[in-house]
Amino acid sequence: MLQSLPTKYWRFDCAGDVPYHEHTDWSVWTILEFTLHKTVNSIMNAASALFLQRNYADVTMAEIAGQSGVSKGAVYHHFSSKEDLYLAMMRADLSEKQQLFAQAVETTAPCRDRLALLTRSFFSLSGDKRRLAGLIRRDINALSDAARSELIGRYQAALPNQIQAIIDDGIQSGELNGRDPRLLAWSFIAIVETLLSRYGDEVLNEVEAKLDFVVDLFMNGAAVQLQETPIP
Repeated sequence: MLQSLPTKYWRFDCAGDVPYHEHTDWSVWTILEFTLHKTVNSIMNAASALFLQRNYADVTMAEIAGQSGVSKGAVYHHFSSKEDLYLAMMRADLSEKQQLFAQAVETTAPCRDRLALLTRSFFSLSGDKRRLAGLIRRDINALSDAARSELIGRYQAALPNQIQAIIDDGIQSGELNGRDPRLLAWSFIAIVETLLSRYGDEVLNEVEAKLDFVVDLFMNGAAVQLQETPIP
């Protein structure tokens, strides 16, 4: 909602730089709609490309301005600091992922199918989109306490909390054993993240192959499933 955006962002709509005071329906504003504004979108795309290449501390606002094709002053007009820009970039990304993965949480289907749907949604994203949320762990110590707290909360809402909701249902239905659902959710994420490496792409370069690996390993484990020999 508009109220979740900093006051200085209440200036333009997404379609044509219409001053905010000409709007009467504030409900059209969302974080994702706001990022579609051409200048802000360009800045955030440039920022994400640079942050994916280098650590947070090594990226400057001047570089972001140069890559986005706007002046440094224009960047500071929309974002008060590098941290402010980083937060806006991650808010938009995590909000998008939370909405995307919520489809699997809300689906009425067995646990395995819902985990497969969520995993397919993730692996269907572009490589940069898949890697972006991982920057939080890399850069977290370079951010202020308030920024760290916010991003951790948003990350948990977008990923582990939603996976845990599916796992909770799987435990209730008897598809999964009653181990700690939080640990199981983080274990599932760890399996997914093993395939974000270059080696993972080399071994399993198709979405369905990655999907089968993750879900089968999580649901069945790595042990050979031996069939019981019938007693004569």
